Amino acid sequence: MPAPTTADLVLTGGRVHTVDPLRPYATSVAVVGERVVAVGHDEVRDLIGPSTEVVDLHGRLLVPGFQDAHAHPVGAGVEMGQCDLSESADAGAYVKRIRAYADAHPDRPWITGGGWSMEAFPGGTPDRALLDSVVPDRPAYLVNRDHHGAWANTRALDIAGITRDTPDPADGRIERDAAGQPTGMLQEGAMRLVADHVPGTTPDEQLAGLLRAQAVLHSLGVTAWQDALLGDHASTADPAPAYLRAVEQGLLTARVRGALWWDRARGTEQLPELVARREKFTLGNLNCHTVKIMQDGIAENHTAAMLAPYLTACGCASDNSGISFIDPEDLAAIVTRLDAEDFQVHFHALGDRAVREALDAVEAARRANGRRDNRHHLAHLQVVHSADVPRFRALDASANIQALWAAHEPQMDDLTIPFLGDERSARQYPFADLLRSGAHLAAGSDWPVSSPDPIAALHTAVNRHQPGSDRPVFLPEQRIGLTAALAAYTAGSAYVNHLDGTGTITPGKLADLTVLDRDLFARPPEEIALARVEQTFVGGRRVYHAPNA
Repeated sequence: MPAPTTADLVLTGGRVHTVDPLRPYATSVAVVGERVVAVGHDEVRDLIGPSTEVVDLHGRLLVPGFQDAHAHPVGAGVEMGQCDLSESADAGAYVKRIRAYADAHPDRPWITGGGWSMEAFPGGTPDRALLDSVVPDRPAYLVNRDHHGAWANTRALDIAGITRDTPDPADGRIERDAAGQPTGMLQEGAMRLVADHVPGTTPDEQLAGLLRAQAVLHSLGVTAWQDALLGDHASTADPAPAYLRAVEQGLLTARVRGALWWDRARGTEQLPELVARREKFTLGNLNCHTVKIMQDGIAENHTAAMLAPYLTACGCASDNSGISFIDPEDLAAIVTRLDAEDFQVHFHALGDRAVREALDAVEAARRANGRRDNRHHLAHLQVVHSADVPRFRALDASANIQALWAAHEPQMDDLTIPFLGDERSARQYPFADLLRSGAHLAAGSDWPVSSPDPIAALHTAVNRHQPGSDRPVFLPEQRIGLTAALAAYTAGSAYVNHLDGTGTITPGKLADLTVLDRDLFARPPEEIALARVEQTFVGGRRVYHAPNA
């Protein structure tokens, strides 16, 4: 193929952090069509012709487009159009927001939405009486920020038939008061008891949510993501049809890897359905060759699966070590079958027992099927036993980190550390240990559980405290450098997303690019969070331009 004489787009005059080990830094990049054709310095400017668009970086930083390896954009976008509680962590503010939303939507049969934070309520569990005081006349169902629990009012509980005599489902818990009455807080699988009665979002609402979320992500420099749940779940309708509509209508500008939901109430009989869904929902920028398995819950409500029991409020061992949603032997068989069908497996594994069970399942698949290029990955990894850290490299299982969680904040300090104990708390989010062991790191946000902003995540991974926080550094020995953190959010996530033509700024690769307003490498690590995205390109096409930039 002859070298081009002129480029369609040249970005020049700044620092280009390529994430390509063969040429880590440059000052100019040329693009023809959707691909990078040259990376270098002044010689790249020779490709500027009369019709070339030239972006003068003025000393700013150009990086590969960020890729989020674990997010729920459609649900996030839909919630933004409902009763959105994500902008606060205060019970009083929630009451005002819910009342205002209910007053503004008198015809809605249910009040739905979510995004509330557990730290706003004693013990992380709100009471239905507070919700009844705001919405007494209609059922209300509001999922919390992490989507592992929901707050329901009395009308919603009555519609679902939940009373003091209703047993807890095997994969969840109905919170109860001292008299045994349901409080309105539903954990994990118990959410379904009410969620099954909530009117579903319409296809148009789902598509609008996707497009709303895509605009947000592009404004944050995100060019690709892995949607971590395509299927029906307690907190959202299946997003897959919305993605398909967006592809067919030419509206999906991002590159998306879809993780098809594994129904833990069923077994391998669902495999043919997943194969059929993979074929149906793989089109254009959408690829659905992944299956999502949620192996445990979360630490704050004591459903994350731990090797030893949680502590009680007095510091004594409890009789609860969390929930493994799938029996470990069954999990190994399931993953072996999925691997044989060339599915990637995306695990939710938060507690150290869940991490071990997931790694054991990957090991079983390796023994049965040999090494295949399916790129299984474990997301969240809040607590990892030291014996399991080197297994990631040995099994070629990627560590999918959510860096914003690796910090002192109310849920960590009030609802987690006291119930994990000192020894186990010291093993939380071991990013540096994983990196030193040779593990492959990818990165994601879990939006809307937490902010989708990659820059905030980079800041936290490097500094181990959240932007603007005055709390102490969290386990400083687990800090990683900016180069490693940025690689996780670009090339690392591109690897688990099977987007090998992206992730670095290299000739021949797709021109998925993000322009930041400053050179992060020329400033102190404490200033990373001050950076902002100015432009985002997908395949050489500008999909975001900051106002006045």
